[in-house]
Amino acid sequence: MNRYILGCLYVLLALFPLNCVTAQDNVIDRVEWVVGDKAILRSDIEETIRYWMSTGRKFEGDPYCVVGEDLAVQQLFLHQAAIDSIEVDETRIMRQVDAQMDYVIQEIGSKEKLEEYFDKNSAEIREMYREQLYNMEMMEMMKSKLVGDIKVSPSLVRRFYESLPKDSLPFIQEQVEVQIIVLEPEISEEETERVKSELRDYTERILNGETSFSTMALMYSEDPLSARRGGELDFKGRGEFAPEFAAVAFNLTDPEKVSKIVETEYGFHIIQLVEKRGDRVKVRHILRKPTYSSDNVKKMLLRLDSISTDIKDEKFTFDEAVSVISQDKDTRNNYGIMYNRNTASSHFSFEELPVDVARVVDGLKVGELSQPFTWVRENGKTVCAIAKLKSRTDAHLATINDDYEALSMMYKTQLSNERIQEWIRSKQKSTYVRINSDNRSCEFKYPGWEFYEEKR
Repeated sequence: MNRYILGCLYVLLALFPLNCVTAQDNVIDRVEWVVGDKAILRSDIEETIRYWMSTGRKFEGDPYCVVGEDLAVQQLFLHQAAIDSIEVDETRIMRQVDAQMDYVIQEIGSKEKLEEYFDKNSAEIREMYREQLYNMEMMEMMKSKLVGDIKVSPSLVRRFYESLPKDSLPFIQEQVEVQIIVLEPEISEEETERVKSELRDYTERILNGETSFSTMALMYSEDPLSARRGGELDFKGRGEFAPEFAAVAFNLTDPEKVSKIVETEYGFHIIQLVEKRGDRVKVRHILRKPTYSSDNVKKMLLRLDSISTDIKDEKFTFDEAVSVISQDKDTRNNYGIMYNRNTASSHFSFEELPVDVARVVDGLKVGELSQPFTWVRENGKTVCAIAKLKSRTDAHLATINDDYEALSMMYKTQLSNERIQEWIRSKQKSTYVRINSDNRSCEFKYPGWEFYEEKR
């Protein structure tokens, strides 16, 4: 895959010379599509092609035709999302931007090569990535709203399964269920006090007028996404913050003040109000994370090793150990069984498991315990854990009894796609859409677009 992406970058450089892409330099830039009051230029299409190629996307058919139609359909969704006041989590978008930028820079070789590829500086490239990801996220949220009321019953799922040709039954990948015991390395009182002392110092300097909250966030916050924006988080509802964070953020009233120190699962914060708008709030924050000592990590791994030995010696069961010992709030009350949000079940393919967990589970037999290991969680925290392989299901053709959840999701996906297709066709008819007649040779996914003759 990596070689493919890198090859695409070089091929695309040959296909689209840099001096022919940007609108200001391209004398032949023209309107290719009009969707409502939005014009889609040839340069927009070329830039999007470059973006998609940089992420490794393959095109079936002429990229100009495929991407032009993609942008037109996207615009239908964006227009509706604006009407419905759909909002996107900017923090998550910026996290995705950072990941994509880092990955592509690594693949192409350097930041300078990436700038040459797009004929933009890094700030402009970052903004381009942000806009692309923002629009895609907005589009997906709009789709979710359109299909949010779709529900399927067991009888309908069974009917769906029976309607499938026997030679077209879905292939179910190998699935596993995993139980886990998690311990967090202890943080010393000295380390906790060090972090709190730093935050108190920041607060004092801000309130004394020595510096601004934004400047301190930019310099010292360990939340890299918000730090770049002076610690600012976009408008969020109470449920979008950690509970401890929300309790303080929503009680702030004076934008000139700084909150008390707040502890969450991410670390320690100080918060400043920017603006309140109904039941949503915009704040700045500075995050500092206490660090675990290597000695404390080793202590937790040794403790887990001892727990593992006691389980094997049948002094207590794995399930009993979970309820008494595990510090993982997501699994502690469910016998340590990990939950797959993608499938709304306890079954995972190996690709769906966290990498650190998949690595240790891969070689286990059913009922066997892993060696103690470290696991870097999504929140950036390092924890120590032991895992138990609860079940393993070999790859197979789907059956209604063994794979009801997968079939249910498959049927629901089919119904959702049908509804979305119907919605697009409806918008096609009710929205002013025109395509440059030079695109008549395109084989579009959605027939029925109207062409216009460009005035020469």
